[in-house]
Amino acid sequence: MNDRSTNLKSIRPIIATALVNDNMSSDECFQNATIRPIVKMQNHLLVLVFRNYITKRKNVFYDLSLQKQLAYIENAIHKDMKFRNSIKGMIIGQFTVEEYELYIQNSSALNKRMMSIVKERLVRNIQVFAEPLAKAI
Repeated sequence: MNDRSTNLKSIRPIIATALVNDNMSSDECFQNATIRPIVKMQNHLLVLVFRNYITKRKNVFYDLSLQKQLAYIENAIHKDMKFRNSIKGMIIGQFTVEEYELYIQNSSALNKRMMSIVKERLVRNIQVFAEPLAKAI
């Protein structure tokens, strides 16, 4: 393994619940061994990027009910291709070359898994988006 791969893998958090075993599909193994640790590592950046997304769209998110905020997150992740591609880039950029070679073999299914995990993470952080940053300070 080259230095870049070793360095990338060494900074990823270990997720005890993200198990990998022989009974799993290759997509599930990739999700648990690669995508989940990267998304966890990128959590703070993902939160800041989503906060910026809200700001660029006139802060309407803050006036929505909780249910509509959840739908807003879903819509941003699944329907806004520019935002979605930006998020994918933040995650794919943390892949090793070997992981990227595995990713391109089934990128469509892995992208769905990736976006689902990112959506989950943003939803879990919804309290961070409770009010605009300027009011929070």
